[in-house]
Amino acid sequence: MRGKGLHLLIGVLVAAVLAATATAAVKKTHAGGTLVFAGAADPTLLDPALVSDGESFRATEQMFETLVKLKPGTLKLVPDLATKWTPSNGGKTWTFTLRQGVKFTDGTAFNAKAVCANFNRWYNWTGPFQDAGATYYYQAAFGGFKNNGSSTLSPPLYKSCAAKGNSTAVVNLNHATGTFINWLVLQAFAMQSPTAMNKYGADQGSISNGAFKATGSYGFSHPTGTGPYKFVSWTIGQKLELAKNPSYWGPKAKLDRLIIRPISANTARLQALQTGDVNAYDLAAPQDVPTITGNSNLKVVKRPAFNVAYVTINSAHAPFNNKLVRQAVAYGLDRQSVVKNFYYGTGKVADQFLPPGLFGWTNKVTKYTYDPEKAKALLKQAGLSLPVPVEFWYPTGVSRPYMPDPQRNFQAFAASLENSGFKVTVKSAPWRPDYVSKVNAGTAGDLNLIGWTGDFGDPDNFVGTFFKTFSPQFGWKNNQIQTLLQKAADETNLKKRTAMYQKASILLSKSVPAVPYVNATPALGAQKKVADLVATPTGGVWFGNTSVGGQ
Repeated sequence: MRGKGLHLLIGVLVAAVLAATATAAVKKTHAGGTLVFAGAADPTLLDPALVSDGESFRATEQMFETLVKLKPGTLKLVPDLATKWTPSNGGKTWTFTLRQGVKFTDGTAFNAKAVCANFNRWYNWTGPFQDAGATYYYQAAFGGFKNNGSSTLSPPLYKSCAAKGNSTAVVNLNHATGTFINWLVLQAFAMQSPTAMNKYGADQGSISNGAFKATGSYGFSHPTGTGPYKFVSWTIGQKLELAKNPSYWGPKAKLDRLIIRPISANTARLQALQTGDVNAYDLAAPQDVPTITGNSNLKVVKRPAFNVAYVTINSAHAPFNNKLVRQAVAYGLDRQSVVKNFYYGTGKVADQFLPPGLFGWTNKVTKYTYDPEKAKALLKQAGLSLPVPVEFWYPTGVSRPYMPDPQRNFQAFAASLENSGFKVTVKSAPWRPDYVSKVNAGTAGDLNLIGWTGDFGDPDNFVGTFFKTFSPQFGWKNNQIQTLLQKAADETNLKKRTAMYQKASILLSKSVPAVPYVNATPALGAQKKVADLVATPTGGVWFGNTSVGGQ
């Protein structure tokens, strides 16, 4: 007991010193100084090719750059390390003209050979690196590898890469697709120093207890990119420290130092902002927004809506295989009240699966306002006796950007369904490991609450992910829509793709395989003196132009 007490005392003293250090750093900040930012957790790894979580990507996007990117704060595709890209050969060949004079922070030249080294690294992964937990985004975008180790892996989209001099890289695909260039904005496809990756074991890994684990030191101590910030140190559980990259090819970062601290609890992050321990933090709870805006020294930075929360309807379960019953569910969900009462101005009612601002979004979809009498009439038209029993699931132990408080959403929806001719049976399960797996397997009741945050600016990442192929989650088949979505994904003409996705959204709104209910705008809390803090639609934060005013 005495030893345990001593360790506790030491821990308290260390925490106090760290807090005092962080507070001092904040109080001494000025334009060009240090910004302390709070995330909800540590990164998983600082090798962006091997992670899929937002905490990791928020950190890596300050150090690593991609060939193309989304203009910070928007969904507009713009140049990054490639100044121009040209498809040919029917969309199977992509020629990238590269930015010249760029170097990785270890001094390695960024050129066409480096581009091909990165593409070939992904393509040639074997063993543990073919596990979906290691290379989720590579497999989602490119399918399989040069030598697939499992029959469940699909044939690879990628074929080869050739360096034409220093400033031209030619990437060849096995078949044309309209999504290829949009996938490349993801941090998973950022350019990394081949020299550093080889030196520090970036491709060393294993499967431990069923999960992928990087065993080299690269992703923990030596991440090396071309971005406006470079790695300094990472003490897990305490802080990640980055510094301005003085050799950056573009406009230099205004901050000298960027410190990212993990603070898991929403209330603790808010308190750290209020006390000045941090300058800004991510994932401000909607109910905390009034507190932040009511403080004259603080402000809220809203992330553009690039997600959708929806109520799954499992069409494999009778009577929900009847479109009239699914439409009754849509009329029976009081979406307007849920968004108004539980999102505190950080959400808008959604009437389709594509978020506003993404090409393919259309105002011509069928809209379902809350109408209990209409819902009851549709159920009777389907030949059912009221009330119609429905098993409705919601997750516990989680808060998502599109669903901050699942239980409150569920309770309101259950009440409105009960008022609309249904008899609700309540079911819940922990988000991990039970709920998500049950939703994906189609075993989470007749209805369930779930949602999605987009990875990049392409409709295929929303409606394609949901409905391009049969999913047990929805238990729903529609050959016309599935064929249309596959053609849209393969089409390389933007105008044609846009029209196809608009048509798909209209058809989906009539068939109702699920009911979208909100596009949320997750908030960041920040001190007012923090300028040009950009919350990106895909869930990141851009610190490239951020500054902190003097005190």
